Amino acid sequence: MESEGSGQTAAAFLENLLKSIVDYPDDVKVTKTIDEMGVLLTVDVNRDDMRQVIGKSGATANAIRTILRIVGRKDNARVNMKVNEPAGSTRYQE
Repeated sequence: MESEGSGQTAAAFLENLLKSIVDYPDDVKVTKTIDEMGVLLTVDVNRDDMRQVIGKSGATANAIRTILRIVGRKDNARVNMKVNEPAGSTRYQE
């Protein structure tokens, strides 16, 4: 199981990345939880920023997840990302 510090690099990386691609960077919140499966980074963003984070057909989110796995290897951690659907939003549709 990962240590308490595991995924810290990945969490900071994710927060900086998301703040650079969204229109409301102050609304970006990354929460880290650790369990037997690894590190889960849960993301909350402004509902108007969901398109930037998810991307067309989920391409952006999948690319971010791939990069997070690579960054997580530096800490010997299995890292994944979950994007919370903001309250009052409709499902992302392209």
